[in-house]
This record gives sequence, C-alpha cells and structure tokens, in this order.
Amino acid sequence: MLFLHLGFSLLALVAILAIMLLPKGRMAHRWLGRIAAGALVLSALSSFGIQARGHLSWLHILSVVTLVNVAWAVWAIRHGRVSSHKRAMMGSAGALFIAGLFATFAPGRYLYGVFFG
Repeated sequence: MLFLHLGFSLLALVAILAIMLLPKGRMAHRWLGRIAAGALVLSALSSFGIQARGHLSWLHILSVVTLVNVAWAVWAIRHGRVSSHKRAMMGSAGALFIAGLFATFAPGRYLYGVFFG
C-alpha cells in the first residue's frame, strides 16, 4: 500500500507542477487538473491502508481534509467559482508538498531511510 500511496502522491505532484507552469483554462490545464485531482484522491484513500502500530495516526486527518478539499474544488469550478477552486487546489498542493517534506525528513519514516540511510 505504501508504494501505491507514493506513486499517486508523485503523480499528483508532477501534474500540479505542470499545471502551475501552463496557461490556465486551456484543455491541457483541465486534463492535468483531472489527473491531479484523481491522484490526490487516490493518494488520500491509499493512506488509510498505511497504519503505524495497527491504527491510524494524526496524519490521516490530512487525508480527510484532502478528500473534502478536492471535492470542494471540483464543485467550485463546475459552478464558476474560480477563486474558490484555485484556493482549494493550492491548499491541496501545499499540503501535499508539506506532507512530502515530512515523509522525507522525519527520522523513522520510510523515505527518510531511503534517502539518509
């Protein structure tokens, strides 16, 4: 489950970075946004299969927030609320980045072991 979670997280990160570099409102933005939203949702859902000591941790709150935030962002853009959509997606992108930093630099985490032995 961990590798599935990492894969979806990396896919979301790459799609979000591409979205930030491309012009907004075009077809590429829309398709990359769908990919990013789907990857964020699948990353959040897969996180529930990763449990420390047999139970969920406080980090799983971020997964719930991500699921709600992405749903809100999709609803907002479908109803013409572009600024709400942008805030929600930027919030999800920021949370993904912060979670990635935490996963990489917190001792005892899998990625910390991969990068720092």
